[in-house]
Amino acid sequence: MAGKKEKFILWFDEVGIKDVPLVGGKNASLGEMIRSLGGKGVKVPNGFAVTAYAYRYLLEHAGILDEIKQILSDLDTHDMHNLQERGKKVRELIRNSEFPPELDEAIRKAYAEMPKKLGYEEEPDVAVRSSATAEDLPDASFAGQQETYLNIRGPDALIDSCKKCFASLFTDRAISYREDKGFNHFDVYLSIAVQKMVRSDAASSGVMFSIDTESGFKDAVFITSSYGLGENVVQGAVNPDDFYVFKPTLKEGKKPIIGKKLGTKKIKMIYAKEGTENVDVPEEEQNKFSISDEEVLKLGEWACVIEDHYEKPMDIEWAKNGDGKSLGTGELFIVQARPETVHSQRDVSMIRTFELKETGKVLVEGQSVGEMIGQGEVNSIELAEDIQKFKKGQVLVTDMTDPDWEPIMKIASAIVTNRGGRTCHAAIVSRELGIPCVVGTENGTDVLKTGNRVTVSCAEGEVGKVYDGLLKFEIIEINLKEMPKTRTKIMMNVSIPDKAFVEGQIPNDGVGLAREEFIINSYIGIHPLALIHYDELKGRKNNDEKIAEVVNTIDERTRGYDDKTEFFIDQLAQGVGKIAAGFYPNDVIVRLSDFKSNEYANLIGGFLYEPEESNPMIGWRGASRYYDEDFKPAFGLECKAILKAREEFGLTNIKVMIPFCRTVDEGKKVLEIMKEFGLNRGENGLEVYVMCEIPSNVILADQFAEIFDGFSIGSNDLTQLVLGLDRDSELVAHIYDERNDAVKRLIKDVIDTAKSKGRKIGICGQAPSDYDDFATFLVECGIDSMSLSPDTAIKTKIKIAEKEKELGISPD
Repeated sequence: MAGKKEKFILWFDEVGIKDVPLVGGKNASLGEMIRSLGGKGVKVPNGFAVTAYAYRYLLEHAGILDEIKQILSDLDTHDMHNLQERGKKVRELIRNSEFPPELDEAIRKAYAEMPKKLGYEEEPDVAVRSSATAEDLPDASFAGQQETYLNIRGPDALIDSCKKCFASLFTDRAISYREDKGFNHFDVYLSIAVQKMVRSDAASSGVMFSIDTESGFKDAVFITSSYGLGENVVQGAVNPDDFYVFKPTLKEGKKPIIGKKLGTKKIKMIYAKEGTENVDVPEEEQNKFSISDEEVLKLGEWACVIEDHYEKPMDIEWAKNGDGKSLGTGELFIVQARPETVHSQRDVSMIRTFELKETGKVLVEGQSVGEMIGQGEVNSIELAEDIQKFKKGQVLVTDMTDPDWEPIMKIASAIVTNRGGRTCHAAIVSRELGIPCVVGTENGTDVLKTGNRVTVSCAEGEVGKVYDGLLKFEIIEINLKEMPKTRTKIMMNVSIPDKAFVEGQIPNDGVGLAREEFIINSYIGIHPLALIHYDELKGRKNNDEKIAEVVNTIDERTRGYDDKTEFFIDQLAQGVGKIAAGFYPNDVIVRLSDFKSNEYANLIGGFLYEPEESNPMIGWRGASRYYDEDFKPAFGLECKAILKAREEFGLTNIKVMIPFCRTVDEGKKVLEIMKEFGLNRGENGLEVYVMCEIPSNVILADQFAEIFDGFSIGSNDLTQLVLGLDRDSELVAHIYDERNDAVKRLIKDVIDTAKSKGRKIGICGQAPSDYDDFATFLVECGIDSMSLSPDTAIKTKIKIAEKEKELGISPD
């Protein structure tokens, strides 16, 4: 009996990760998971591998190896015509070669055995995928280089698909990719995966990474999902739903879905009479998430199990079965897993950030891939057959890419697509190539015309932007090995959740100020009372044009939510949760909303609930809102969001801070209201801080210390109230200075009082970020922490280390 090395067929449960030379990376991984992870709950559909030996046997039996070498002898992958001509010749040669009868028989026999192996009596529908012996390496994924054939049924169709799959080892993109990676074309062999199809055409499927694809943040699972077969997600033909799951607290049994974004999901791939076809998704289904929260968490758990087994970040494809005839209706399955090849190879001691130094007109927006900035002349190309028109350094603009585009993607300065999400082909290849990419713009090819000069920015968070013109930008490199230690904690002021995974990797001691305002403004955009009174407003919409506009906008923004208040709670909880996850387990001090009435009025529906004040800066803001009977229900939504982030997500590193608390009595009232909504100081380790930004906070610091766990000095408001000026007024702006002796004296006094009462005290105002001498003054006063803007944290930390050394303060 032939050994493993001379077999045409090996079942998945006969192979493991050490068998890559025999069955390629994909098959070896499928076998490894079936054998090693089935007992841990991970489900993988069974099937068999047509081995690399079978591929070599085909070439030898047909006697075509020398002819292939001759065809490729003058290959030039930088000449598109040359590459396309030679690739086509080799593929036709393999497809038209005589298929060895004994190999044909072995494949047919294995296929006939599948019903018994799978446990049901029916001719199986299978996926036929390539599995190359050089793929899924740590620094080269080879993802999508060869062809995939779906819904293959019957032995004749299977044999035909296997022939085409063998030939696809020489697709143009595969040839080009091997040349770039330095692989000899004749040292790479092709195995084929023949796997029972998961009927996700009647359900959902997608891709997930056990690491954040953009920042390399290791503690998050990123999941994408869309209706139908998974090829649309992989290819970027749809804009899928996105989810983030936080791994450390997931492993503790919590439910930390710290990010959910509804995708458009306009089409889905389903079974056709032969093969597959795309059909439109009804609008009602587009407006719903394609998988449930429970399924998101299950996929997150499996990603952790798979990553822990392989001991490296993983790129995983999954599918949900929607057909009760086999595999189980509603069951989730893993259909592929390979090593992540970008961030796992990154030098973690060096952080490289990009920053725009000027602004311009935004032409289109989409999802950002990576965190870089690129620029150049647009070349908008519709069809892959026209890629020879592309020149090095141009910005590639197209509807979507597939592996045929890779020969020009590697020479692009940036890539912009109409369709796709963060796990689509364009996104994966862009990360591996290290170039910025904006996907899912929907109208990029309409707006961006060939010859336009543009700047493509992925450095501003989740939303990628394409600007008109070549804007100035800066690249900042930080060597983490050279960072000194300090006794004074260096924390950060953070507003944008999408940047938290990056900013959390800069050396820090946590977040001294997480502002809710950006989350409410950008992710929600609706006045909380308009959401609370949605049903009432809906009843009035027919009689009032303005209210009708409010209701219609709420409906659009809250797609997928029947209860509109849950939208507010979820979005705020996820925004705060993402910041807390990015800096976990360090403290994250979340300041409750501090909008002024004019700012609240700018939210959708805000004009219905906000008074007009002559001086909102010192009006109805901060603590005075929270216990007001009119605003109390809105404050309750904030409390419920924080409670969800702490309890459901397990992010107990979140602390709460009360802004603009004028009197001790106000502080007591707010604490009671918080308790009423489930946020009870001291329960489950909850600490509550107060902003020190009003002179009364300093004067009565000993009394405030009795009811709060700590102080954070807001030097911006404190300065204007001590000096009696409006910091937004240009007429008196020249007087505004945090370094004024009156301001400094109050700051020193409150630090002394806090120390005497055993309370923590830090500062979250702008002054120490702007002025080195102010930062050293705070060190001399013995402040516990400084919370700085992320771009100044490193510089200030170095300065503080020097000052502490001068004062003889040990960093330990």
